[in-house]
Amino acid sequence: MLASRQPEPPDPHTLNVRRVLLASEGREIAPRAIEFAARLAGRSQAPVQVFSIARVYGTSFGFPNPGLLPTRHEWDEQRRVVAAAVKALKKHGVEASGHVVGTRKATRRIVQEAQRLDCDAIVMAADPPRNRFVADLMWSQEPYRVRRRARVPVYLVPPS
Repeated sequence: MLASRQPEPPDPHTLNVRRVLLASEGREIAPRAIEFAARLAGRSQAPVQVFSIARVYGTSFGFPNPGLLPTRHEWDEQRRVVAAAVKALKKHGVEASGHVVGTRKATRRIVQEAQRLDCDAIVMAADPPRNRFVADLMWSQEPYRVRRRARVPVYLVPPS
């Protein structure tokens, strides 16, 4: 049986945060995740940084290939996702801003962004967990990889 390297995150009711990262590996940010981030940040009037990934599909022979980069439509879609989440957070009375980054390694980039911004918690929408072997091959299981690698509490919010 494989145990998670990180213990379960502390109770959000007792956690005092200075900044929250609401992250997405490219999926639509679920309203429940937005509400959770707003409640978590609202307790201490912390700002929320919304962060989304525009997926880069790889390299060709070790060199960047324009055909593998996100299209204009994919960039616009991620900007729309971030803007909608920022708007919803502001309706909850939370200070929020956001941005989109293109990368092949979403887990690493999300963890780096949390460290760079000095966030005390990461909130992500997540599908139910899968078998670890199968999950390592699935983009939809990225939130669980973030939870394993992050040094701050990661709250995974199911979509329904």
